Amino acid sequence: MVTSGVEDLNLVFAALANEHRREIIHMLALHPRSISQLATMRDLSLPAIHKHIRVLEEAAMVRRRKVGRTNYLALEREPLRRLQAWTDRFHPWWGTEAESLETYTEYLSKDRGDALGITDEKEQPL
Repeated sequence: MVTSGVEDLNLVFAALANEHRREIIHMLALHPRSISQLATMRDLSLPAIHKHIRVLEEAAMVRRRKVGRTNYLALEREPLRRLQAWTDRFHPWWGTEAESLETYTEYLSKDRGDALGITDEKEQPL
């Protein structure tokens, strides 16, 4: 299936949303395997593994080759490269732990308090 840009990423994210498919990708990253090997390793029935493979094929994440009566799968790395490129775009803005939601809300509270003239210090009697 040939798609473009955002659709490609949507298919990759959808494919990786399932634990079994992530494990299939991991096993294929090591080396190609037969469909029956994958089914045995994941303790899945052949119909179940075929459903997962179909999703991975729609996302162009695996390539199938038939040798005799056996179907073999290999990992297609390009969709994972596109996914990595997409996540890498956000790396400069990931920040640090000092930029967490808690730190930001504390900053907002302090900033709002300063604007209203509220301080944490207790008033001292004259």
